[in-house]
Amino acid sequence: MMLVPRHDFDFLDEIFDDGFFKGKERNLMKTDIREKNDKYIIDMDLPGFDKENIKLSLHKGYLNISAKVNKEENHDKDEKFVHRERFMGECSRSFYVGDDIEEEDIHAEFKNGILKIEVPKKELENKHNEVKRIEIK
Repeated sequence: MMLVPRHDFDFLDEIFDDGFFKGKERNLMKTDIREKNDKYIIDMDLPGFDKENIKLSLHKGYLNISAKVNKEENHDKDEKFVHRERFMGECSRSFYVGDDIEEEDIHAEFKNGILKIEVPKKELENKHNEVKRIEIK
């Protein structure tokens, strides 16, 4: 099994992959992935998020992580922001963990703004390594 981040190619993302066009979202969900003998450990930064607003799901071998934050602050209607950096919205990431992984195999905890996820390593079936010959007519 190989733990691989999912990157869907988008032509517009390639065009706008410039610091000028990117904002505060580039600092969201920064992730480190470590490998141990029997598992992968994912450490993801989610400062300012509440545990209740972080969702993990597993679908077709992909571990999907999404997080929402909406911090409405009371301020006078006559006030106008000159500069604002606080993120409000939703973000997500996906990692391929393998078709053999089940929900109960994955363990997660959220502490001090860091989401820690442990994903076990499982052996791939040999069906991917088999060479099947195709007859040429």
